[in-house]
This record gives sequence, structure tokens and C-alpha cells, in this order.
Amino acid sequence: MHRSLLARSLQRRVPFQCAPRRGVLTQAFSVGPSEPPLLEQTVPEHFAGVVRRFGDCEAVISHHQRTRLTYHGLDRDSNALAQGLQRLGVKKGDRVAVSLGNNIEYATATYALFKLGAILVPLNPAFNELQVLSALNHLDASHLIIGAETNLPRKQPRSNIPLLTHLVPNLRGSNLQSELVPSLQKIILVDNSTGRIDVDSYKCTMRYENVLEDGDGNKAISYQGLDPHDIVNIQFTSGTTSMPKAACLSHRSILNNGNSIGDRMLLTEKDVVCCPPPLFHCFGCILGYMATATHGSAIVFPSEAYNAQATLESVQAYNATALYGVPTMFVAELELLANGAVPYEGLKHLRTGIAAGSSIPAELMRKLHKDMNLTELTICYGMTETSPVSAMTTTDDPIDKRIDSVGRLLPHVKAKVVNPADWSQTLGVGERGELAVSGYLLMKGYWGDEKRTREVMAPDDQGVMWMHTGDEASMDEEGYIKITGRIKDLIIKGGENIHPLEVENCLFAHPKVAQASVVGLPDERYGECVAAFVVPHEHWKEKLTADEVRQWVKTRLSHHLVPKYVFWVEDYPKTESGKIKKFKLKELGRELLQEGKGLS
Repeated sequence: MHRSLLARSLQRRVPFQCAPRRGVLTQAFSVGPSEPPLLEQTVPEHFAGVVRRFGDCEAVISHHQRTRLTYHGLDRDSNALAQGLQRLGVKKGDRVAVSLGNNIEYATATYALFKLGAILVPLNPAFNELQVLSALNHLDASHLIIGAETNLPRKQPRSNIPLLTHLVPNLRGSNLQSELVPSLQKIILVDNSTGRIDVDSYKCTMRYENVLEDGDGNKAISYQGLDPHDIVNIQFTSGTTSMPKAACLSHRSILNNGNSIGDRMLLTEKDVVCCPPPLFHCFGCILGYMATATHGSAIVFPSEAYNAQATLESVQAYNATALYGVPTMFVAELELLANGAVPYEGLKHLRTGIAAGSSIPAELMRKLHKDMNLTELTICYGMTETSPVSAMTTTDDPIDKRIDSVGRLLPHVKAKVVNPADWSQTLGVGERGELAVSGYLLMKGYWGDEKRTREVMAPDDQGVMWMHTGDEASMDEEGYIKITGRIKDLIIKGGENIHPLEVENCLFAHPKVAQASVVGLPDERYGECVAAFVVPHEHWKEKLTADEVRQWVKTRLSHHLVPKYVFWVEDYPKTESGKIKKFKLKELGRELLQEGKGLS
């Protein structure tokens, strides 16, 4: 071990110092703490130490499966699965795609693949045939672990047999042959269909439980030949644009990132973290699973796909001390609480958690503190390409910093705010520009795409590599970072820059508004104008008017921020991690304008 787990455990309840106290910043350039030192291990090497220390503690609780694993159990099952996968030809460096919801099988497969040195490639279970085909071929994936069904929020389960038959037309045959995916050697089926699908009739696939049973859980896997700098995880970026990219992350980057996140949340083996964000996204697998597994905490999966009711029930059932979510998830949970779906007293053990994925409206933060007992809620900022978190608040940051910023840098991370048009120019404190990040957490690049890698990663004149995030930000004199939006999302109205988040925060404070998202739409006079897409609270749907929305903004913000168009929507187009796809909203807005909607 790099440091003793006991020493780490004793230190966790000490408030984390986020930045050196050498004085205030004069430029928008900050360096995170240099302590604790980075872990120079592979994920399985570190996990072995966690199992020795916390083996009898619960590691994974799958609420919807009524299944639990201790750290000893997770170690045993992942050893068995790793050996079973070895017998199917999985070896170091192989890309193994996993298309599953949040469940015990995914949790076990994660450590099985890490122990083998294979590369975990999470796929969104909602991917269609063409998306899966594209992902497998882009990475020359050798194996696919997939559920018999895909569960999606608020929808009936979808059979994956048509998708698999598209990849392998003779799915009932004894030999797997795929002309569309020549690299594919084996398909491992997880039967989550509760009898709706006869998985045994598809002879060229392997049953997950049979692969697990082929291994010996009491026999440890050798980690020789693995290196902390090896690529171990390839994440397809969700992003808010239409073209996903495959970001390559290493043992070292995800292990240390998860460890730093857990440290900043003050996690211990006594914590129970309810994690509805998906494991196929960095939020679930690193902020959730890696942060808990590095600290001996338990992680709870309420359901395979997000379900607000199951989330609140899980918090109550397992006395969860932490809850994760993106703003849209928390809004749905608050709505259920307000309607009496789960008693408020069921949340009494909550203290902390993470809100991430997109900017958090200040009014929402206040409600989470007041209504869900999340008084030590932390805010994370990051991106897939930075493994993912670069900045984070602490459990005891001043309330204004937890509402108005994303905190300060994690250990061993550097950041600066630069001129988007001239990356060599670092801006001053308080100035808005593009945030750039550097350190151990940077991806190794986009798989098979050097051109797109060079578009976002570039060395400075000292040879230090920086990731240019595309996010507009400012930094104060204490190093707190404020994200003011995506640079591409800025609305330029008559030469003035309008930041959508400012208008969204104002709208969210309206008592009749459940959610609001703001984009720019074409305007003949000003070039662009403000358009608001509003989801009213259920009992105000017929009683909230566009004029009332505009008047609310007009009395609180400058006149040029008042929405010209107000559109009523039931929901938003989102990425798999819950971010609103603003480019889709712009397309929808243009269509609605052509239909003459939005002004009334």
C-alpha cells in the first residue's frame, strides 16, 4: 500500500484543506494541494488493500435485485468472473464492452476486468443497433457483456435480442460469427428479463452466471504485468453535442480521482452512498463506485435505470448517508417528497452527497439543504476527459461558495482561465474565459482520433499539457471556480453576452416553475434572443402564463435578459448522464417558431 489504510481512515474526518494559504491569487491560475501524495498503484492492487481492511463491510447493495455483496464477496466474485472471462479469451488490453444498468453484475464485471488488465468500455444500454455497432467497431471490441433487456426511465423494458440478432444474424447457432463486427469473439448475456426471454435458446451466447461459475473465487488473480499508466477504461463522452468521442482513462487517473472525491466528502466505511446516476457514465462509476470502493463505503443502486421513487425508498431502506444526482434527478425527488410519496423523516440519516452534471441553480441547492437534509452536499465539476472531477466543494465550505461556485481544485490538479481566442493568455481574477485543466487526471487521448485530441489538448510554452474544457468560467482570489456556461451556449444579443444560467436561476426561483432551460434563437434585429423552455409544477400547468414568466424575469434582472419566447415542455432532451442537450432545444425552438409558437 502507498499509505496505510488505517492512517487514511483516521485522517478522513479532518476538514480537507482545499488550497494553500499563501495569499490571494492575482491571476486566474491555481494549483490544488500537494497532499496526500498520489497513489501509484493499479486499481486492483489498491482494491486488495481495501478488502484486507474492510472485507466484512458492505460494498454493493442492489435494491432492485435484493442483493448485497461485502468487500470480501465482491473480491471473490470478481476473481471468479475474471477467471471465467480468461477462459473465454479475455486478456490484457482487450476492449470489453459492457451494456448494463446499475446492478450487481456490472459492479462485479468492473473489478473482474480491471484485475485482468482488460479495458472496460461502458455502453449506454439505451444505444440502438447502429450506435452499438459503431462503438464496437471503433474500438475493435473482443467481448460484449449485455443484459437480455434494457430498462429505461419511465418506459417498458426493451428486449436486446433484436439488437444482438442484427450483430449476429444466426444468434441461435452454436458459433458466434459477425460480419458486421469481425473483432467480436463472445457475447455474455445477463438475464434480467425475469422469464420474459428464453436466453438459453441463443446458443452462441454465454450465460453470465455460467461464466462466473467457471472461475474459482478463492483463487486470486495475478496483477503482474499491469501498470498504473495502462488504459483501463474508455468512456464515450455523453457531452451536449451530437458526436460522442472515446476518452481513454488509466488506472492512475480514475483511482486517484475517486480517492480524492471520497476524501473531500469525508467518506468512511460507515457511509452508505445512494447512487442513481448510471455506472456507464463517470458520475456513477468514478464519483460513485470508485469513491466508495477506495474508502470502504457501501454503494446502493436503487434501480437499473433512474427511478425517483426507488431512489427515495433506497435512501430510507438503507439509512443512506449520502445521495448523488444531477439537477433533474433532485427536482424529481423533491416533487415526490412534496407530494408525500416518501416521508421526510425517512431521509434523516442523509448528510452529504454530490450534485454534478450541470450547473446547480441556487434555489435548488437551498431546497436540498432544507428539504432533504443534505447540509454537507458537495458540488463537483469535471468532464469525462479529466477522469472526471477537477474541482469540488468541501462539506464545510461557506454556503455562498457551495451555491455560487464548484469549489476549488482537487489535489495535484492545476487550472487556469484563458482567453478562448488565445490559449497563451491567462486572464485575471474574476474575468470570464475558457477553463483549462492539467495534471494526472488528463485522458490519454481519444481512441483512434488524434485530430480531435489535438483540438482540445495542447501543451503550453513549458511543455505542460492542458485540457481545454470548452466551459466558460471565472476564478476568484481564493481559487474558487465559477462555471458560467458552455462557451458555445452563450447568447449574443445585440453584441451583449448573455449567460443562460443567470436567467435559468431566476426562473427556477419562481414558485410555479419546476425546471427551466434557456437557449439563444435567431433574431432579425439583435442576431440572437433569449428563449426559455419551461416545465411548470404539476398543479400549475394550466395557470402559468408566458407574460407571468417574462414579468418575473423583468422585475429581477436587466431588461435584455427577459425571454422573448417562452415554450412549455414536459421534459428535455438529455444525455445519458442527465445533461440537457441544448443543441436539441435550439432545433426544437426553431421548429416551434415556424409553427408560430412561443410568443403567447
